[in-house]
Amino acid sequence: MRPDTSPVTPPSPSLDDRTLRLDVPRSAGMRALLRAKDVLERGVAAVSVHDDTPVYDPARFGWTRGVEAGWRDIRAELEALLARRSEMPSFQDILEPVAAINRADDWKTLWLVAMGVESTQMTRRCPRTIELLRTIPGMITAFFSILSPGKHIPRHRGAFNGLLRYHLGLIVPEPRDRCTIRVGSHVSSWEEGSSLVFDDTFDHEVWNGTDGLRAVLFVDFARPLHAPFHQLNRALLAAGRYTPMMRQTIRNQGRWEERFFADDAATA
Repeated sequence: MRPDTSPVTPPSPSLDDRTLRLDVPRSAGMRALLRAKDVLERGVAAVSVHDDTPVYDPARFGWTRGVEAGWRDIRAELEALLARRSEMPSFQDILEPVAAINRADDWKTLWLVAMGVESTQMTRRCPRTIELLRTIPGMITAFFSILSPGKHIPRHRGAFNGLLRYHLGLIVPEPRDRCTIRVGSHVSSWEEGSSLVFDDTFDHEVWNGTDGLRAVLFVDFARPLHAPFHQLNRALLAAGRYTPMMRQTIRNQGRWEERFFADDAATA
């Protein structure tokens, strides 16, 4: 996807303000941590190989062409699982902090990789998807993101700009101009088989204002930085696997897989 970079009228505060906090912490300790993180993120932006911008031209990341070339294979593997969409977990069932922006059952996920750990069950069912994910340098997390008709994900921002986010359009309902994502002041519509790369630490929100299902392959990968900062960032991201939040996420995924694929295990 080549994003439409036409500006939209931003609400207050500025959409490009990375210090935006939707839930302002009250403790002095938390405020100090957030200030330190803001300093870190400004440093990451300063040593970034690419511009510090909300949305990137996917052509700047050479691997996107190969992933796009296999998009129909990826979609076919997803469609084989969509017959059981009602049984799939909601995003917050796997990554619990998402409950701050979503409590309904209209944002489904199927996790393929969590902090570098590939799902054994999903690898068996989506081998071509996993094969293509392995071509993405610094790929950290990957899953299918499935939005129900009429779904709106409210404005929020990501945790750390040492990651960039990649979407590959798999199922995009019409009219596409009602199925959009705003990142900062940039508004884009997905296209099936096309890529979107953006920095999710810019304030963003998503709409599926259509009557159809929207599905994308959703990937977080290490932001390219100049040496030696790139290596330091990769080490920091690798350590994130051991944080309590991500350890819980991996446990949640494992418990869900046990239930979802129980019949397969019984007949194996």
